[in-house]
Amino acid sequence: MLALTGCSKLKKEDESGKASAAGSASASASASASLDKALMVTSEDLAQVQSSALSSGPVVTGSIQPERKADLRSEISSVVLQVLKENGEAVRRGDLLVRLDDTAIRDSLHSAQEAERASSQSFEQAERQFQRLKTLRASGMASTQQLEDAEIRRNNSQSDLVAARARTAQARQQITRTEVRAPFDGVVSERKVSPGDTAQLGKELLKVIDPASMRFEGLISADKVTAVRVGQNVSFRINGYAGQNFSGKVKRVDPAANATTRQVEVLIAFADANQPRVAGLYAEGMIEASTSETLMVENSAVVRDGDKAYVWRMKDSKLSKVAIQLGERDQRRGDFAVRAGLNSGDQVIRNPLSTLKDGQKAQLVASAMPPKPVSVPAAASSAAGK
Repeated sequence: MLALTGCSKLKKEDESGKASAAGSASASASASASLDKALMVTSEDLAQVQSSALSSGPVVTGSIQPERKADLRSEISSVVLQVLKENGEAVRRGDLLVRLDDTAIRDSLHSAQEAERASSQSFEQAERQFQRLKTLRASGMASTQQLEDAEIRRNNSQSDLVAARARTAQARQQITRTEVRAPFDGVVSERKVSPGDTAQLGKELLKVIDPASMRFEGLISADKVTAVRVGQNVSFRINGYAGQNFSGKVKRVDPAANATTRQVEVLIAFADANQPRVAGLYAEGMIEASTSETLMVENSAVVRDGDKAYVWRMKDSKLSKVAIQLGERDQRRGDFAVRAGLNSGDQVIRNPLSTLKDGQKAQLVASAMPPKPVSVPAAASSAAGK
């Protein structure tokens, strides 16, 4: 029995060894088959490594703000009667936005007008009296003292008339201040009052901005201010406009740094008509202080493995995994500068997959063209022919 048991064990071990050998042979055969199988690659799958301009400079952060904006405040103390515009409504220069109660001011205007009328009559009477005494004095029928007294009364009446006219003009000016109008063409951005509110002197009523005058009000670090000059190009992105790149030029550099943050304000004007219509959005970009030519590779072609970076290069109809050394990143396109590992003209897989093998064959094929749609008249004539 012991002998029979030992024989059966030896037979099982021999069978398992043959099975493992067959499995390893099959795995090696499948690996070699995968390498021998050519990968079909189109021109759209390849990205060419070539020299390109790499811009570098200080990072700028800030917000989009309008250059033309107005905080409309109350110039008198009164009650709000009407608010004629809402947030987001377009306005033209001179449009009535807010109307305040003018009852008390209109009463003051009437009182000032009556006082002006009375002063005008007193002045006219004093002027006639002075002219009469002047004529009598010339003929010797009036004394010099009488003439001087008449002249004094005439001058005092004239002063009272001027003061009355000033009070009337002031009352009229107060009347105009009860109507708040748009100072320029724009949009109402913020409404602060409603009908029935009491508008104290200096209270903010509305904000009006000009959406066509947007600019990038950014901040840079104080140690980078020597690299920034008026006229330099700026590329930036705006929060809320995903996938869009904006360009501008440095318009002004503030000569004084912020005492708290030690940052310097930079005003950047949009370089083209591509600009947002919303104020207050966060923006971040880079001032192109210097530009150099270097090899660039697309970000999507780079494979990360810890601190190392690789690309899949296609050369002589074979794929090879090439280690590269990356440099700075282009903030506009997102591409990386290549310091070592690739040469100009090399072709790399634009979006590599995890199933690629080093040394795998690759074959460049034509792009698959979508089938042409059949026109309705042609299909109808074909059916009629049948």
